[in-house]
Amino acid sequence: MTFFEQYIILVPVISWFVAVILKGFYGVRMKKFSLSQTLGSWGMPSVHSALVTSITTALGIKYGVFSDIFTIALVFSMIIIYDAINVRFEAGLHAKALNQLKCNKEQSKNYNFNESIGHLPEEAFAGSIIGIVVAMVLMNI
Repeated sequence: MTFFEQYIILVPVISWFVAVILKGFYGVRMKKFSLSQTLGSWGMPSVHSALVTSITTALGIKYGVFSDIFTIALVFSMIIIYDAINVRFEAGLHAKALNQLKCNKEQSKNYNFNESIGHLPEEAFAGSIIGIVVAMVLMNI
């Protein structure tokens, strides 16, 4: 049994760390770096997707893709990625509309709703690839 099979919790932790670092590099590359985006719940790549796909992949490697635990992890991963792409993205659009309405009525900017809380499909896909690759590398060490 490899080290990461014994301490499987380290796989998503390392995946999270790798995704956050890559998100920071992506921000620098696009000349839009901000610490809040790098640590936030939006942007390229999706840290949520990297986290859940890494643990799902690790469990699939350790227990097999036909195991109950892999199936449970896969379903939860699908829910989390769906939520990141659809539900939270739509919530961000609603926040943008509410902020515009509020500014039109009050002309006050004391508090704005967070408009950037979801992911585009390509951000979730990139995060998923990172999670899968990190898990495959770590579980084969």
